[in-house]
Amino acid sequence: MNVRGKVLGIFALLVVIVIVTGSLNPRFFGAGNLENVTQRTALFGILGIGAAFPIVTGGIDLSIGAVVGLSATLLPWLLDAGWSAPAALLMVLLVGASLGALHGLCITRLGLQPFVVTLCGLLIYRGVARQWTGDQTQGFSGLHDGLRSLATGRPFSIGAFDVPAPLLILLVVGLLAGLFLGRSVWGRWLLALGRNPTAAHYAGVPVNRMTVVAYVISSLLASLGGILFALDVGSVQPASMGNFYELYAIAAAVLGGCSLRGGEGSILGVILGAAVMRLLYNSIVLLGIPSQLEFAIVGGVLLLGAIADETVRRFAQNRRAKERARARSDTT
Repeated sequence: MNVRGKVLGIFALLVVIVIVTGSLNPRFFGAGNLENVTQRTALFGILGIGAAFPIVTGGIDLSIGAVVGLSATLLPWLLDAGWSAPAALLMVLLVGASLGALHGLCITRLGLQPFVVTLCGLLIYRGVARQWTGDQTQGFSGLHDGLRSLATGRPFSIGAFDVPAPLLILLVVGLLAGLFLGRSVWGRWLLALGRNPTAAHYAGVPVNRMTVVAYVISSLLASLGGILFALDVGSVQPASMGNFYELYAIAAAVLGGCSLRGGEGSILGVILGAAVMRLLYNSIVLLGIPSQLEFAIVGGVLLLGAIADETVRRFAQNRRAKERARARSDTT
């Protein structure tokens, strides 16, 4: 099964969830519920796209949730300190990109494992956000409504459905990421790096540079997500904002066709994977399933995705081995 087949598979799962949930609870198709699901899908879809880039290279980024929390905490703090909205937004994004560059350099220059580097980042950034703010809730004090419309606005309507502003941001991010990964030489380099780093190096791929790029994109989009989450909820608790968001981001990427071994990925698939994750949560609420099972269901879906990916890999590997054996027998 190629990436396109995986995307079709996750789309089929998405359709099944919609049909089952809608048939069991017609409130699912209410405009308000669909707007809420779409908005949350857009927010987590941005994080999922970011998570996809390290995974494509054969790595992983466990710091996404902590970067979300740090960025969400930093934005209102800068605004309260008198920064203009554009300057505050730019600074938050620069901080996120810098953290990603730091991850990439630790991996490429120091030879550390991505798991270790980003796990340490998860712990450090969460601790820094809490200490720096004294664990106090950060908010916008009823100000900056125009800025908050980036996350809460409804730019236009389609019938009774008001299109959330984050959906438009997701579409722009998804289009740019899709063109980068699927249509540019840099995207081909990232995929080659994930398939075989040694072969990519000898083929002239700037392996270290592309690894750094992957982690910069991941942290940059995590910062963008942190900005939108902060603007959406209006207040930020440094101890909890972004907790477990890396779980949803990685799950969306894996479900969407990004192989944990690297070398495969689809931005459209990641967006569909994020939609599946949010629809599962919405189904849990609408169908009266105990909310305590949310993480168990997410973990189960992710496990099934990993099992399916490994099963497909072994099937393809065995088929290629049989074809090679058949070709050798034909030649003799």
